[in-house]
Amino acid sequence: MNTYNKHYDVIVVGAGHAGCEAALAAARIGCDTLVVTINLDTIAKMSCNPAIGGLAKGHLVKEIDALGGEMAKNIDKTGIQFRRLNTKKGPAVRSSRAQADKKAYQDEMKRVLEAQPKLDIKQVLVEELLVEDGRCIGILSQTKTAYFAETVILTTGTFLKGTIHIGDVSYSAGRAGESAAEKLSDSFLNLGFEIGRLKTGTPPRVNAQTVDFTDMEIQPGDDDPLPFSFATEQITQPQLPCYLTYTNEGTHEIIRANLHRSAMYSGRIVGIGPRYCPSIEDKVVRFSEKKEHQVFVEPEGRDTDEIYLNGISASLPEDVQVEMVHSIKGLENAEIMRFGYAVEYDFAPATQLQPTLETKKVPGLYFAGQLNGTTGYEEAAAQGLMAGINAALKVKGGEPLVLDRAQAYIGVLIDDLVTLDIREPYRMFTSRAEYRLALREDNADLRLTEIGRRIGLVDDDRYHQFERKAADIQTELTRLQETRLKPTAETVDNLGTILKTGALKQPTSLADLLKRPELRYEHITEIAPPTQMLPPAVKEQVEIQIKYDGYIQRQQRQIHQFKKLENFRIPDTFDYTSVRGLKTEAREKLAKIRPASIGQASRLPGVSPADISILTVVLHQRRAR
Repeated sequence: MNTYNKHYDVIVVGAGHAGCEAALAAARIGCDTLVVTINLDTIAKMSCNPAIGGLAKGHLVKEIDALGGEMAKNIDKTGIQFRRLNTKKGPAVRSSRAQADKKAYQDEMKRVLEAQPKLDIKQVLVEELLVEDGRCIGILSQTKTAYFAETVILTTGTFLKGTIHIGDVSYSAGRAGESAAEKLSDSFLNLGFEIGRLKTGTPPRVNAQTVDFTDMEIQPGDDDPLPFSFATEQITQPQLPCYLTYTNEGTHEIIRANLHRSAMYSGRIVGIGPRYCPSIEDKVVRFSEKKEHQVFVEPEGRDTDEIYLNGISASLPEDVQVEMVHSIKGLENAEIMRFGYAVEYDFAPATQLQPTLETKKVPGLYFAGQLNGTTGYEEAAAQGLMAGINAALKVKGGEPLVLDRAQAYIGVLIDDLVTLDIREPYRMFTSRAEYRLALREDNADLRLTEIGRRIGLVDDDRYHQFERKAADIQTELTRLQETRLKPTAETVDNLGTILKTGALKQPTSLADLLKRPELRYEHITEIAPPTQMLPPAVKEQVEIQIKYDGYIQRQQRQIHQFKKLENFRIPDTFDYTSVRGLKTEAREKLAKIRPASIGQASRLPGVSPADISILTVVLHQRRAR
């Protein structure tokens, strides 16, 4: 065994979306960091849909940005279409989504990693974790070179014993054209970790020159695209359109007639696939009453004719994929450039982790991304960022950073993973967040920038920009609350003529006037403009905070109760077998997960409110001794 001549603070294994954020975070906090990947040319590769954001996922990207991560800045530079979703609904569920130039996104992220001080990048296949006295101290490469570090972060994606399935053909690969990591899972098992199998998939890609777009519905981007990063002033690059078409009964009949040839339905795939992003075979079987399914036709970049067919992920044989694609309107003559496939891979259930993403069994070892059972670039990046932060803070001797469910969607994501014993690919939704009115996409910077600054990820320029925005919001809120309109003849006329709203019966603040459902912030400024021009983001914050004030205050009271339970800590060494009255299932779950607080314990499946009451009483009694 050879030993590499440099000792690192943090080693990150994998350079997908989790690995990139982990490595950048650790290096920016000041740790000597190494990121290793099987192929340097696939750093930040979008294995599936070349897009960032979406419902709830946009929240994660904004939070990553507020904490000092890179994903939002990268998509702002390389996006080819930007859209804000759910704009007709309330602010809690509005989310941003952007189609990416796939290759440009990779190249830009690679450039950022290469330019980052204190960060080394190497093309290495890792085969073994090095552990000494129960603590992870490094990695061993395929070429038998040992790299030593204080902490190690694994972000292996779909590469652990990855197997690709296309029809009745299966072969070892982490994704099409790339080798799997065959031996690293054995290292996990030798260390006592539990390993499971999951499955995901990807659809065929076709040549744009062979597609008839005139038979499809055009899907343009927003006229005034909203950036993901709070540091980006404006999206300046031109946007490309996407298109929408549909499967039909003919498509479904082709699929049904060939289900026995599908890798999923022939029984060769044992891993559980994503419930909320099913393959086209799964859609046809599970939703047999539906006559059609949407197919989003999305360009993969500005300088390529490759088109992604979002909605028909498949593990069918290649000849069936050709027939299926040709049955769809606008794709009758489409030439497939890459066939769809399913990929099966090892994962490690995240209940084996602390909320910091450090493993319980092996100190100094962190897991992030699809290794933890998630699906999606955004979920992976969020975990990578938090693992990188906590590994770096551990090296520096600082307190770990754990975001709770009332602080961020990132907190919801990680708490769900380490608490719920999830056995299928996990995807973020707004419905998973109990306090989603407080955790809006638009206020991620107000919630998290101070934290990013404290740990060293938010630089001076970004922080000064944040301070100006926060000050502008507070100044304008104060103005609207303190400026009162009297019910004079002129005011009554202005309200009726300009704002088309009812007259005042008594002196009323501008803030109370804005609470009227028919009025917007722009209406208020028509009769009482601010002393200076305000940026759109400030105007948006002011309007939301005033219009939803009652609801926000009610949610803050709920959060206050939640915090009480979260702050009621349970000692790491607490003996649950000593608590009389706990159900057997509750005792087993509590002993396995070892929740950090009463709040986390209350969210464990199999632990009832009665169990929590008993546990709380016992803890109070022992504290009083």
